[in-house]
Amino acid sequence: MEAPSETCNRVREAFGDEAVELIENASPCAEHSLLVKPAFGLKIARWLQQDPELQLDYCSNATGVDYPDRVEVKKDKVKRVVDGEETEVTEETEIHHPGCLEAVYHLYSISKKQGPVVLRLRTEDRGENVNLPSLTPVWRSCELQEREIFDLYGIVFNGHPDLRRLLMWEEFTDYPMRKDYEEPDDYEYEPTPHDSVLERVKSR
Repeated sequence: MEAPSETCNRVREAFGDEAVELIENASPCAEHSLLVKPAFGLKIARWLQQDPELQLDYCSNATGVDYPDRVEVKKDKVKRVVDGEETEVTEETEIHHPGCLEAVYHLYSISKKQGPVVLRLRTEDRGENVNLPSLTPVWRSCELQEREIFDLYGIVFNGHPDLRRLLMWEEFTDYPMRKDYEEPDDYEYEPTPHDSVLERVKSR
């Protein structure tokens, strides 16, 4: 099977340099991935499925990731004049990185017995712009897994055939797998409260 960098280059040849980026993994597994711009998501998914070299005909796993807003403090050594003398000081600069949500797909070729190719799609932010294209039209196995991501992370998959909650009940309004999720104080509307939940309610 070709290296992810080769796949990335061939996707760029087909769709342009802005369509995809190679995300390298420095861990021992070295499982590099393809970060695809959402506007190209469905087209590139079909290309990966139909390409003669890859024939990625099966999505084994799709999951969500939450990247909250974060502030990076960058430290630089600079020279400044202090009390008439030039000296080296450490200067700190704050860099703000806006958060986003991500859908990650692990793709295999059953016909060629190869894989995985890891495909990533990221939303613009974690608030208003959380839409991504559904890849269910390409890989049917994505249907329930995208519903789970929608349910737990809040990513809205455009073009999904049946996008609704899978694990939480319909009246639930939050996304339990987000890193800033806070458990509710009121469990009154939980349809099947467990003993531990009932004990917590009684203790309040």
